[in-house]
Amino acid sequence: MFKRFIEDIKTVFARDPAARHTLEVITTYPGVHAILFHRLAHACWNIGFKWLARLVSAFSRWFTGIEIHPGAKIGRRFFIDHGMGVVIGETAEIGDDCTLYHGVTLGGTSWDGGKRHPTLGDGVVVGAGAKILGPITVGDNARVGSNSVVVKEVNDGATVVGIPAHAVGSVEYKRANGGFDAYGHQPSADDPIAVAIHGLCEQLQELGSYNKRLKAQLDEAGIDLAGLTLPEVKTECIELEPVEASKLENI
Repeated sequence: MFKRFIEDIKTVFARDPAARHTLEVITTYPGVHAILFHRLAHACWNIGFKWLARLVSAFSRWFTGIEIHPGAKIGRRFFIDHGMGVVIGETAEIGDDCTLYHGVTLGGTSWDGGKRHPTLGDGVVVGAGAKILGPITVGDNARVGSNSVVVKEVNDGATVVGIPAHAVGSVEYKRANGGFDAYGHQPSADDPIAVAIHGLCEQLQELGSYNKRLKAQLDEAGIDLAGLTLPEVKTECIELEPVEASKLENI
């Protein structure tokens, strides 16, 4: 138990540059307090003292702002940064070296018994406000962007963002800082929708340039195009007319 506690403190220093010394971590980090309370509550839960386990869990929620059901299974070196508003359901399972930020929910989507909550692999980072719902699996070293809503399986190493969450960027990019990314953010990640639109724009520009060259060559060859002219494409930004404040009040 003491070794695990020392390990938890070292984990804070490894993932939070704001941590200055051990006393500060022990006395002021609600994530550390929540994990300690959960270990006690989980032990009570496993030996059949369900009410006592829930009582310890309820006190932990009141004291830390973090709600972890005593039935949840949590691995080693688990870190909850800031912590306020984190909710972890009864059948949730969390692997080793995972990180959750404030406002994260590992929730269920059914009132039926059995497995109802997510399973996180090793090394998963879940950004602030993200919701992972249902008995799905988030693979090892996956990243969930802030405020995302995950309702489907996430592959190992993938980064997902959005509502509903979808994979972005490459799953094989080299992570800095030993694989840790604050808030599940991947700087090189590109939204596939934005990439597709950008590709279409580039293709249209290439086609427009090709058509101009083709028309010029036909004109030089003296081929009559029967008055065919290429359409003008506006490349400048579209300016929207300002909306009166009185109209906004009716929206």
